Amino acid sequence: MAESVSYEASCSEAQASGLALEQRAAPPFSSRLRIAGCVLLCLLALGLAWGSLRSLLTLIVENETFSQIPLIPLVTIFILYAKRNIWLPKSAWGWRLGTALMIPGTILLSAARMNSGNLGATNQGILVTFGMVIFWVGAFALFFGRRAFRDAVFPLLFLLFMVPVPEPILSKVIYFLQKESTEAAELFFRFAGVPYLRQGFFFALPGVTIRVAEECSGIRSTVALLITMVLVSHFLLKSNWKRALVCLAIVPISILKNGLRIVTLSTLAIYVNQDFLYGNLHHHGGVVFFVIGLVPLILMLVWLQRSERRIPA
Repeated sequence: MAESVSYEASCSEAQASGLALEQRAAPPFSSRLRIAGCVLLCLLALGLAWGSLRSLLTLIVENETFSQIPLIPLVTIFILYAKRNIWLPKSAWGWRLGTALMIPGTILLSAARMNSGNLGATNQGILVTFGMVIFWVGAFALFFGRRAFRDAVFPLLFLLFMVPVPEPILSKVIYFLQKESTEAAELFFRFAGVPYLRQGFFFALPGVTIRVAEECSGIRSTVALLITMVLVSHFLLKSNWKRALVCLAIVPISILKNGLRIVTLSTLAIYVNQDFLYGNLHHHGGVVFFVIGLVPLILMLVWLQRSERRIPA
């Protein structure tokens, strides 16, 4: 019995000494140096893309669909900081993975800078942002290694929300939302008993005719809902298929929410004042309907979270 106790004591002493050696081998300031080096390398990518960032800024200013781009890196930095106790202690050099990512990132940034193919603003913006994202992810892998990369993979991949959707795909998505929002609006008109005549995207209503334009497709609020629910479901749900289910539910909920907005504005214009079609509720009331669309998604999220907490009998 005494031998067993002495053996356990010697093992604990060996573990303590091993931990002390690890702490000596990796002094506290080494993590700060890694972070500083990673930040400098990321800034280098910005410097490499400086000449072609104008196209990206043009997209952000002229197209509100891409207004979320400047916020995405801030969210990634916040998540990395919040989870630093998980991935930072596993820091190690990741030369292979880092180099394998930074090389194609550098090529894309150089191609966007040279603009040898006379790319338009959208395509050049895609090259710039995609190149920066790949380079930044590679810089993280280089300075912190494969194990830390696995633990930080979500905030790193979250950077992909910076990349603008290519124009052919974006136009098809907008048309789909525009068409389905028109169908949803017709459904709500019938439910509310509002007389109408419909031809394509046009509704002839009592005293007013409206058109569901591309700007009324709800693409901005749909993207905002997607980004919001990707974040929230990541932190609150454990199952990937449940996270995917929440994200898929965004499409029908966004369409119904957008149809409700069209009918609400139109009804107010018919029975109250036609200025509702051009006033603040039309131009700045998207937040109200965004919250309306967010409510069923949050309820769904809470229900799925409770199902994960249930202990099987």
